[in-house]
Amino acid sequence: MSYSFTKSHSFTITNARHLASKVAADMYLCAQYYGNPTEQRIRQYAEELAQYLNNGYLAEYEFGYKKDGIRIVSWRYNIDASGAISTDDSAGKVIAYVDVSRSSFYNFLMSNRAFSALSPDEQAQFKASLPLQRTVGDPPSDGDGYWTSDRKYLSGGQGLIRQTFRSLP
Repeated sequence: MSYSFTKSHSFTITNARHLASKVAADMYLCAQYYGNPTEQRIRQYAEELAQYLNNGYLAEYEFGYKKDGIRIVSWRYNIDASGAISTDDSAGKVIAYVDVSRSSFYNFLMSNRAFSALSPDEQAQFKASLPLQRTVGDPPSDGDGYWTSDRKYLSGGQGLIRQTFRSLP
């Protein structure tokens, strides 16, 4: 006798907010160590991220510090909807003590093909519903440094894979 079962997940705004809260916790640590972003801005970023996740519009999310267009220290989150992630790590382990003097904080969000497939009016309507309005731009370049994959966040069958960039001393 054999048995089989099907496992399915329904991704909801609750799941999206769970994932966004992990990223927000990382941002709070970043703010504690380096001074930015503000608490109000973190709340806005978290809700914006939750909405992108909930609607299936996120490709990549990143924040950190840059100097002259080059990353100093940053955290990048890539979406994984394939089910490859099986654990939900605790937020944290944000690198402390990197010299970010004379650098600036940045936050970058890249939407995916599902968002691009929306009409211009639908895109504008979605963006207008968000708690902050972004300007168009490109993320900084890597410069001398390296990326490491260090955390995985999971909720409702979707996950975020966190990578940390650290410049060489």
